[in-house]
Amino acid sequence: MKLRIFTEPQQGASYDDLLSVAQAAERLGFDGFFRSDHYLRMGAGDPEPGPTDAWVTLAGLARETSTIRLGTLVTAGTFRLPGPLAIGVAQVDQMSGGRVELGLGTGWFEEEHTAYGIPFPPLGERFERLEEQLEIITGLWTAAKPFSFEGVHYRLVDSPAMPKPAQRPRPPIILGGTGPRRTPRLVARFADEYNVPFNRVADTGAAYGRVREACQAVGRGAITLSAAQVVCAGRDENEIARRAAAIGRDVAELRVNGLTGTPDEIVEKIKEFAQIGAERMYLQVLDLGDLEHLELIAAEVLPHV
Repeated sequence: MKLRIFTEPQQGASYDDLLSVAQAAERLGFDGFFRSDHYLRMGAGDPEPGPTDAWVTLAGLARETSTIRLGTLVTAGTFRLPGPLAIGVAQVDQMSGGRVELGLGTGWFEEEHTAYGIPFPPLGERFERLEEQLEIITGLWTAAKPFSFEGVHYRLVDSPAMPKPAQRPRPPIILGGTGPRRTPRLVARFADEYNVPFNRVADTGAAYGRVREACQAVGRGAITLSAAQVVCAGRDENEIARRAAAIGRDVAELRVNGLTGTPDEIVEKIKEFAQIGAERMYLQVLDLGDLEHLELIAAEVLPHV
């Protein structure tokens, strides 16, 4: 099991905050540093310092880290045209020496689109666009000659299909969600990894089953399975309660819906996800100023999973 740190900087974080967490995660031996791709805080609270752009952030981190994997969980397909996104991700992959992974989704948070003037089509159209985006991005990265594409929503004519990413044939693609039909089909066709965020073990296992069936239907072999869970670790109940309060959550609720408790409790919960096939866990860290939290997880959870 590989553990990755997953941040939500729209809740209030600067680039320097993210840099501190990414460098600590690398130093402590975590496999990856990932961030959400949002432009608006969710829920009540101080919106300062405002949003940071996911791929601008990752470009900076690409030059200020050296080994840790970097990526989005997940980039909203509504935010960027597929051609420029393919260029940007390929460039960050080059800048990092081949450490980038692209999580891509339909986009779902309507308020952030309204706040920044971003079109927000109905869900069915967003899925149509996502499928075309995946065809275009993977096509641009792997095409050996000029690339053209004619879809309902996008049209490319004789693109030079450059730049190429450092990774061959391309950076890994991560798709997530628990939709019963369209998501498994897109995962089977395009994804290297399937992620289920913030679900209980049984529901996560059911989603994995649907993806396995979709992969078998098109003759695909094994796909990497992962899950994302909020993490709140402490050596005792007081420390657990302090960390839960810092992120505005209830300990009892977090124990049911996240990875919460002593390191031993968290290890056992991670093992439950491993038993249903998960190979990676994205630990959602919400208090980015608490680097001691990462140190505790690295010392007392990471070696046991």
